[in-house]
Amino acid sequence: MGKLDEIVQLVEQGDVERALALVEQVKQNGSDEERYMLADHLFSWGFLEEAEALVHLLLARYPDERELQLFLAEIYTEMDKEEEALELLIDIEEDDPYYVRACLLMADLYQMQGLDEVSEQKLLKAYEKMPNEPLVQFALAELYFTSGQYQKSLPYYEQVMKQTKTMAGTVLAQRMAEAYSLLGEFEQAMVYYEQALNERFDAHTLFQYGFTAYQAEAYKTAIAKLSELKALDREYVPLYLFLAKSYEQEGDIQQSYEIAKEGLTIDEWNKELLVYAGKIALKLGKREEAIGYIEQALRIDPGYLEALFIQTSLLFHEERYEDVVRIIQQALDQGEYDPQFEWELAKAKQKLEMYDQALNHYEEAYTFFKDDPNFLYDFGYFLFEEGRREKAKDIFEQLLRIDPTNEEIAHMMLQFE
Repeated sequence: MGKLDEIVQLVEQGDVERALALVEQVKQNGSDEERYMLADHLFSWGFLEEAEALVHLLLARYPDERELQLFLAEIYTEMDKEEEALELLIDIEEDDPYYVRACLLMADLYQMQGLDEVSEQKLLKAYEKMPNEPLVQFALAELYFTSGQYQKSLPYYEQVMKQTKTMAGTVLAQRMAEAYSLLGEFEQAMVYYEQALNERFDAHTLFQYGFTAYQAEAYKTAIAKLSELKALDREYVPLYLFLAKSYEQEGDIQQSYEIAKEGLTIDEWNKELLVYAGKIALKLGKREEAIGYIEQALRIDPGYLEALFIQTSLLFHEERYEDVVRIIQQALDQGEYDPQFEWELAKAKQKLEMYDQALNHYEEAYTFFKDDPNFLYDFGYFLFEEGRREKAKDIFEQLLRIDPTNEEIAHMMLQFE
């Protein structure tokens, strides 16, 4: 057995230390072919410094060998020696047989540096030279996809798909599905998710299919796919929220609630699922259970605004206005802020007869909610009751411009005449 074969065998057996001890022997006494093959193995195993040393040795013997330069550039890229890698690649001319491969490597390096436009230029040069090369097509598609240019990525993925269904471990149909989904073209995305599942049936793709069906308002399909995922892997927590929401959209509130509760048995700290369970419990008239879910969500995240506003709504219903003020003030003290706080505090302090403070909060909230009919209704009546008739009239006129069919406010305006 030659030294190279012995090294490979030792690594496969897990005896890396003994394998590395033999590298120097190949470096000193092996043939150039053995040195190159060993460097390739070392690179794939992640022993970059050892691979670099062997390639340097070979380059000293063959200084004009482009393949060795490209190999060294790949090693430098993995070692985060980006400038050294670019120095090896940048002088390769367009008429060189290795030019396209150099462009691909440079595109990776420029993208790593955040220079997407330069990366794109290199890939377009490579595409100009070899428009039918799947690696080039895929590289362009991936660049556009990862930079958020989903529409531009699609034609290149389609070109690759004419020659292969997978590339670099990526199922191309799944990529196209993701691109269409991110573009909001959910029905088209579902077609490709179906293809992707035929290529690789896994939990992530199944979830994305179900989630996309939910976004497309194809709730029956969402239920089918997410239920299939639950049967495959019931601990895939994200499925429960959208499965529960899909049942709600289909009008099965009780099943929605059961799914939400089942999800919480797997992840009791999931604040989004807790709040959703709380809202569904309210729909079912289970007020105490709803309060429990909302309070648990706020224990996990005291600044979770959706939970906080549900809690203040419940407190308003119980006429616990001091508690509304206390809870919002606690959130403010913890550095949380939302314009809705001003509106909630205005209503609560109005009920507590703290009228000056209520007016301040209404005026602060007006900046954010001046186009919200519900806010204008609250603010207008507050001003009217406080005797600020001219200001109240302005607010009611503004409300009527937004909602001319509001008969109550139209009748109210008669009192100003």
